[in-house]
Amino acid sequence: MENKEELKAIIEALIFASEKPLGIDRIKEIVEDADRADVVRCISLLQEESREGRGFYLSEVAEGYQFRTRPRFSAYLQKLYKIKAPKFSQPALETLAIIAYRQPITRAEVEELRGVDAGGVIKSLLDKKLIKIVGKKDVPGRPMIYGTTREFLEAFGLKDLKSLPTLKDLAELGERKEPAQAELVFEGNVEGTLEGKTYA
Repeated sequence: MENKEELKAIIEALIFASEKPLGIDRIKEIVEDADRADVVRCISLLQEESREGRGFYLSEVAEGYQFRTRPRFSAYLQKLYKIKAPKFSQPALETLAIIAYRQPITRAEVEELRGVDAGGVIKSLLDKKLIKIVGKKDVPGRPMIYGTTREFLEAFGLKDLKSLPTLKDLAELGERKEPAQAELVFEGNVEGTLEGKTYA
């Protein structure tokens, strides 16, 4: 496509209208005559433009791009949609953190690390689509193994699993905060989206 301003506007409209993060390959499927390099360039321009004091920004999340509202406006969005910010119980956060860092992992392995039954928490995380069954372990009994989902990346504003804080980062966070607060590292990373589905 020769008109780069038109391409940028098309990409902006596609990302804005998409309920899920939109990847470059999907954009290329829709805008067939666009050059991949031009798509990447337009996305970079949109990211730069949304940095300038706007109420939203273009974020690379869950292996795609999505417009997201700035976390500092989450209280207003909650009033607009008349909903409460999602809360995670301590067991849910601990279990989710274990699965995120140790995946693929079985329920028994999660329970060994936590020291308590994790059946109810794992079911709740499955229901919320934050984790999924990724297969069965090749051991007697063939227990199911779990991993995180794209919804997990989207909910916590992560580009991919490599974007998770390192164990060193978590250790430093633990030194700066009370132990109870350090374990809630994920909660502060949840950001709002334009659809108002997820909040800080």
